Amino acid sequence: MSRRTYQRAPEAVRRDDLITATLDCVAEFGIAGATVRQIAARAGVTGGLIRHYFDGKDQMMQAAYRQLMSEMCAPSHAIAREEGKAPDCLRRFILANLSPPIADARTISLWAAFIGHIPINPEFASIHREHYLAFLTSLELLIVRCFEEFGRTIDPTHSRRLAVAINGLIDGMWLEGSLIDDMFDTDEIAGMALRSVEHMLEFAPGTLTAIADS
Repeated sequence: MSRRTYQRAPEAVRRDDLITATLDCVAEFGIAGATVRQIAARAGVTGGLIRHYFDGKDQMMQAAYRQLMSEMCAPSHAIAREEGKAPDCLRRFILANLSPPIADARTISLWAAFIGHIPINPEFASIHREHYLAFLTSLELLIVRCFEEFGRTIDPTHSRRLAVAINGLIDGMWLEGSLIDDMFDTDEIAGMALRSVEHMLEFAPGTLTAIADS
């Protein structure tokens, strides 16, 4: 394991470095195998200094999971706030979640390491719920915008159900493309996802895929 050279740094920067080091160690060793000593060595600090920022390993892992989820969701939230044409924004929203750095071996390894703690750890469950609901809200916003641009109406219950369903589709395609990457290329996964969303939203064929192919 490489060790970072010790440097004095602002507290916020040092805390961020510790979270990054935690994610690096979890990706390499898993949650159980990532020790406080390993994390300190990766961050280039002493084990005692970690206690200045975190009460213990559990709190470090929670901070790392929150950081992971924030990084995974940030591109989607940014796209949902853009002012471009809604179908194009929706297309890029879907593609962002099926492309690196979200769809890569490190991200899915980290996600898999943390996900098992959600049913048994209330703090992990709360972090997951917070980001899941925010992701759904961004996706639902794009769905409603698409309907409005096409002169169609949609009630809130239906738009939320569509957001849940499309999120499930994205998750499934993300796993397919990340875990069995030698069976599919990125364009194939993306094309299947876009065509499926067109069908789910009852858009004309090519509404999303024609943009991608142009």
